[in-house]
Amino acid sequence: MQLTLYQREDCHLCELALDVLDACGLSGSVALVDIDEDAELGVEFGLRIPVLERTDGEQLDWPFRAEAVRGFVGRGQLPD
Repeated sequence: MQLTLYQREDCHLCELALDVLDACGLSGSVALVDIDEDAELGVEFGLRIPVLERTDGEQLDWPFRAEAVRGFVGRGQLPD
């Protein structure tokens, strides 16, 4: 499962979100997308960032803690 973090440069909340992802052992496996590099993403996410998104399109809005991220990731796992 791919995870994407929608964020922007020099965003204190985005840095905190990265800290949470790091605490979950996920920081290296999350694609970072700077919403300022795409006008449509800027409109879609605006001040809502940071937002964590799974491949299935489900999103987890900030603020989130490690427990919420683990649950969010776990719900995205498909059974074998």
